[in-house]
Amino acid sequence: MEVNMNKTELQKTANEVRKGIVTAVHSAKAGHPGGSLSAADIFTYLYFEEMNIDPKDPKKADRDRFVLSKGHTAPGLYSALAQRGYFPVEDLKTLRHLGSYLQGHPDMKHIPGVDMSSGSLGQGISAAVGMALSAKLSNESYRVYTLLGDGEIQEGQVWEASMFAGHRKLDNLVVMVDNNGLQIDGKIDDVCSPYPIGDKFKAFNFHVIENVDAHDFDAIKAAFDEARQTKGQPTAIIFKSTKGKGVSFMENQAGWHGKAPNDEEYATAMADLEKVGEALCQK
Repeated sequence: MEVNMNKTELQKTANEVRKGIVTAVHSAKAGHPGGSLSAADIFTYLYFEEMNIDPKDPKKADRDRFVLSKGHTAPGLYSALAQRGYFPVEDLKTLRHLGSYLQGHPDMKHIPGVDMSSGSLGQGISAAVGMALSAKLSNESYRVYTLLGDGEIQEGQVWEASMFAGHRKLDNLVVMVDNNGLQIDGKIDDVCSPYPIGDKFKAFNFHVIENVDAHDFDAIKAAFDEARQTKGQPTAIIFKSTKGKGVSFMENQAGWHGKAPNDEEYATAMADLEKVGEALCQK
């Protein structure tokens, strides 16, 4: 069930998703804003345009599946789910609180719209590959999407799953890499370089779409359209993104990988996002 938004509407929605991320992490006094913000536009496009889903029927049999392999960026997923109507936006403020269903990592048993519990890095893609294979074996039409971090793909299990997906020609699978260039310890190419990322997926028989601007909805749409038209191979989309996108002091700062803003920083971040929203309203 698509919403069919135009580009400006998508930008406005993504900005609201970013506000939700910052609010949730600030309220929790813990969490991962950097990678959530870098993927906010991807989450928005997936849930408002690309995927066949229905917030009123989160478990419908033919829905497209999404697995957040980089599960620590749950605030981004939760904020998109809330904006899409799976649960109240107000509940984002309960992130990581005792008794809240919004845990620090996605939990499929308690959170509407979450198809797979994740958080142990490298494992989400394996679950997504299993879902895609299941659809093929059952002659089901649904598609499966999974989002990985560029630091996450240093995990060996990612490539074992990719080898299997390519071998089984799972053209109903889209693997996305959020390539913001930073992980908890610094630059990914200093820690343990995964480059060239695209060539690695090509070696495992993927159709690869590289250097996609993760903050340009025209580029995002073109990539997903190309993936949908690709037959006989799974697709890997390598998104070039900015860690902390939208919040001035968080952008391209590895220190904001897993840290919550204090009250003053929260006010600054929300002011940044309000300015973006006001500019979009002039369009």
